[in-house]
Amino acid sequence: MIKKSGLITLTILLIILTTNLSCSKKTDLNNNNIFRYNEHSNISSLDPIFSSTVRNIWPVNQIFNGLVQLDDSLNIKPDLAKKWDISDDGLNYVFNIKKNIFFHKSNIFGADSTRTVNAYDFEYSFNRLKSPELSSPGSWVLNNVDQYKAINDSLFSISLKKPFAAFIGILSMKYCSVVPREAVEYYGVKFGKNPIGTGPFKFKKWEENIKLVLRKNNHYFEKDEKGFQLPYLEAISISLLPDKKTEFMEFAQGKIDFMNSIDSSFKDQLLENTGALKKKYSQTINLLTGPYLNTEYIGFNMGNKNSPVNSKKIRLAINYGFDRVKMIKYLRNNIGYPANRGFIPLGLDKNINTVGFDYQPNKARRLVEEYKKETKNKSIELELSTDANYVDIVEFIQREVSEIGINIKINIMPPSSLRQAKSNGKLEMFRASWIADYPDAENYLSLFYSKNKAPDGPNYTHFKNENYDKNYIKTYLEQSPILRNKIYSSLDQMIIDEAPIVPLYYDKVMRFSKKNVFGLKTNPVNQLNLKKVYKK
Repeated sequence: MIKKSGLITLTILLIILTTNLSCSKKTDLNNNNIFRYNEHSNISSLDPIFSSTVRNIWPVNQIFNGLVQLDDSLNIKPDLAKKWDISDDGLNYVFNIKKNIFFHKSNIFGADSTRTVNAYDFEYSFNRLKSPELSSPGSWVLNNVDQYKAINDSLFSISLKKPFAAFIGILSMKYCSVVPREAVEYYGVKFGKNPIGTGPFKFKKWEENIKLVLRKNNHYFEKDEKGFQLPYLEAISISLLPDKKTEFMEFAQGKIDFMNSIDSSFKDQLLENTGALKKKYSQTINLLTGPYLNTEYIGFNMGNKNSPVNSKKIRLAINYGFDRVKMIKYLRNNIGYPANRGFIPLGLDKNINTVGFDYQPNKARRLVEEYKKETKNKSIELELSTDANYVDIVEFIQREVSEIGINIKINIMPPSSLRQAKSNGKLEMFRASWIADYPDAENYLSLFYSKNKAPDGPNYTHFKNENYDKNYIKTYLEQSPILRNKIYSSLDQMIIDEAPIVPLYYDKVMRFSKKNVFGLKTNPVNQLNLKKVYKK
């Protein structure tokens, strides 16, 4: 009865989708300048130092600016800093702050209702980010910072404890946004509910568990390529409905303009196996896709000397022993890209041409037979731990590698238990994923640096290679992106050659919007940038 009821509900939703969206122009006449989306996870704070999840990051990105920003190709661009200089030793950064950038208007600033941003505001904002009393989840971004200070109104300097070329990318994170001291002191702990920044949109109202509204900042400093004032939209309205099915119905009825990703219960109804929209929806919906900085993988515990996974031949055999293209097509409707390259995902692989694994069952069988002859081990039994969300993926791999002579037992664990056991080195094989903390390939390669060994670091595989470590350290100092990418490429290839992991697939950003929405794009960090979006 439950399945039948769910199917009826789904059918009704899809009927609504095909009819209501086709006449969405009628419902939008009074809201043409308002961009509307739903946040089903709710929003906990609009204070940038607490912007650790997408639900908070997206609205914070509309309200606040930092020193630098990313474009949709992850290139570092000026934001409130018009330029910066980096010392030859890679330790010292000096940022020149733009003039005549104003905070959002508010009575807290007194008679003038606003004031300009200066370097001392960044010093204050970094102090908040670092404060033990505030316990920001983003305080780690300053762990390698020795000191920072405002030299004067226009110059802000940062000195590092050791060179780290990827640091400039870290500064693009919303944790590093500038906030006005007056607002924080006035609102205290309620600043996260009454944010004041410099961004393209300003805070208007927040009805708990119902709606958040942002209005256009008419004094925003950026203009488009033709000199027109940004942003184009008049407002952003974020509903806070907690259920993904209700969110889908709102989209189907034309009450919201945009959906991020798709609930699995609608996947097969909306998408072909290729990942494209089914033809009957292509006239009413825009589907935008692109790489997302997340690599899904299986890790081997290289510290377990008694396990068959300690043999490189077994690790290689598993990597060659299943078809990633078929796996993504039939289990994920191509929502993702087969990981036939390295560990570094699409979107960060600029000039990184790692030769990865393709499906070679005969080669996999040969490797297994060679292992059996060498070890006299006639039966290969392994245990792969996962959580319930990925059972279909690991069962597919289980079936595939059984054909090459490897038997895998699946151990399903709660996500929290899986994370803890993975960190403590108690698992022989484990399914995991790595979403970039910052937009630099170093973040992925750090998982295999021996000094980052779990539980103190992210090296859950306990991989150790002196040549790898030596070249990994070189990336800290190399400021040239071209030369740094050459090192990244060699390190990524080394990981594939040694196979401490099984890359499964690289994730995909998937966005659905109505046909009257223009200027909306994807980017590999899945940031929502609305300053150039408009509706017709």
